[in-house]
Amino acid sequence: MSCTFQFPKAPDHLLKALHDVIPHCQLQAQQLPETPISLWLIPPVFPSERLDDEVIRRIWNDTPYWIFCWASGLAMAQWLLAEPLHVKDKVVLDFGAGSGVVAIAAKLAGAKRVICCDIDQVSLDACRANAELNEVELEYLDDLYQLEHTTKQVDVLLAADVLYDQCNRFFLDEFLKFAPDVWVADSRVKNFSHPKYQKLDERSATTWPDLDESQEFRNVSFYKTL
Repeated sequence: MSCTFQFPKAPDHLLKALHDVIPHCQLQAQQLPETPISLWLIPPVFPSERLDDEVIRRIWNDTPYWIFCWASGLAMAQWLLAEPLHVKDKVVLDFGAGSGVVAIAAKLAGAKRVICCDIDQVSLDACRANAELNEVELEYLDDLYQLEHTTKQVDVLLAADVLYDQCNRFFLDEFLKFAPDVWVADSRVKNFSHPKYQKLDERSATTWPDLDESQEFRNVSFYKTL
């Protein structure tokens, strides 16, 4: 008797959100390199010939960040799984969670509670779907500043790939208000300099599916609060 493995079906609401930006594209559950984590992501090869000017405009204006696992997020997830002591038995917040990869890794690494924080509701939906795919329980927050009005105490704040826009740099100071330990992973900022952060590690990773980015964007640096 033969047994056929049934791949899970992508959530309809995520497919609709994707098709609103990139028509005809699909989502696949893909296991990330050097991790046990799977995420709903676009296929490694998707119908780029159908990307007319209007679709490209929508991608630029309403980028669905959750359809990729960006290099810094993958590097931070791999790092957490390799060095779980940073989050084990702690309350963790994943800022700019996107697909939720860092949050999922933190939970698998033994964090007591993990909060996904993202202003984009579709990203939070993706975090929920990916948490279910990996059979972990997460919490969800759409505004970092809501923590000021709750009793939730955060031990560790993690932020991967959130400094790509220079307008986001002010968060480096804001993070200090919400957790005693802050870790930032980034491959985009050159000559990173902040008096409250120091570089402690560096890892190599690619965005998944691989966007064939230049080598400089595959070197992910880790910074921690002093």
